[in-house]
Amino acid sequence: MNKAGTNLMQTYQRLPLAFVRGKGAWLWDDKGNAYLDALSGIAVVALGHGNDVLADALGDQARNLIHTSNLYRIPLQEELGRKLCGLSGMSSAFFCNSGAEANEAAIKIARRYGHGKKVRVPSIMVTEGSFHGRTMATLTATGNRKAHAGFEPLVTGFKRVPYNDLDAVSQLAESDPDIVAVLVEPIQGEGGVNIPDKNYLAGLRDHCDRRGWLLMVDEIQTGMGRTGKWFAFQHEGIQPDVVTVAKALGNGVPVGACLGADTVRGLLTAGSHGTTFGGSPFACRAALTVVGEIERNDLVNRAGELGTRILRDLSNRLASDQRIRSIRGMGLMIALEFDKPCPDLVSLCLNQRLLINVTAGNVVRLLPPLVLDDEEANLLVDRLVAAIRVYS
Repeated sequence: MNKAGTNLMQTYQRLPLAFVRGKGAWLWDDKGNAYLDALSGIAVVALGHGNDVLADALGDQARNLIHTSNLYRIPLQEELGRKLCGLSGMSSAFFCNSGAEANEAAIKIARRYGHGKKVRVPSIMVTEGSFHGRTMATLTATGNRKAHAGFEPLVTGFKRVPYNDLDAVSQLAESDPDIVAVLVEPIQGEGGVNIPDKNYLAGLRDHCDRRGWLLMVDEIQTGMGRTGKWFAFQHEGIQPDVVTVAKALGNGVPVGACLGADTVRGLLTAGSHGTTFGGSPFACRAALTVVGEIERNDLVNRAGELGTRILRDLSNRLASDQRIRSIRGMGLMIALEFDKPCPDLVSLCLNQRLLINVTAGNVVRLLPPLVLDDEEANLLVDRLVAAIRVYS
């Protein structure tokens, strides 16, 4: 018999742990051990595991209609489009299966926009430390040289500047007339939960307005309430031209969306873009249920309030630990940055029955479900602090 996982392409260094069921913020492994999930499948399971309302909705939808294709009207897709546009201030939606696909759609919109302005080689400004996906175009947009290695030649048409640096944006704008759009994360997730200065997004909006560029905001990890607003760009009161969303939108059911403002309406036309599975009745029923449950339980405000409390508790209890450079976050997107790589904290937290991950080498990232209760929040802090105390 083959060893576990030997028939899989080894694209992940998997932990020796297999989960068989979950409920709320908890997961149980195949040995019966319970773990507090402070990662949510990487910001996906906002409603928690085993959500009864979602399970009932998906069961009902599966019994009625899973897929028809986009050759026909899909009423649930139309309803979801109206809902997301209402929440985001956008005016149109394209549905797909993932964040990478949503960002691919955004990139194609930007190129169509640039060609419409008679720019021969339209370019998109992206940032260092970003993460936008693993397709060839989104991989190129991603600001991580390690992720690029071995996949050259990369896609042309991307120009990179440091994150949170409006002066660098000005300098590139003066030297490169082919820029037609900016693609940016409002908070860099994989890059280390990097939170820009206040008014950074507003400054980018101003640059775009003055130069006729599109502002495209990647809300794949930050969207759907995680930061205490439906979308992180709303903290600055701006309006992008394109917003991409996925992850928490389906609570584990693959679904993504590229949302566009009036400035990009009509750029993607029949035959210019498409998807076989995107926006299926099943995926849209999942997303509508997720949005409804977030609204019904006021989880957006809850994320903001609980995140502030967890940040305060961690800061108070770890104030004397000189190894920690920064404890930062927005809503339930929280990071502890150490002064050196800290991969061992993942296994130390597993010993405490707590699921976290380490990103950017030295940043502990916390992305708990939005349904986390007060007692679980206290337990999260207790278990993380206990793991850090024995870390050397």
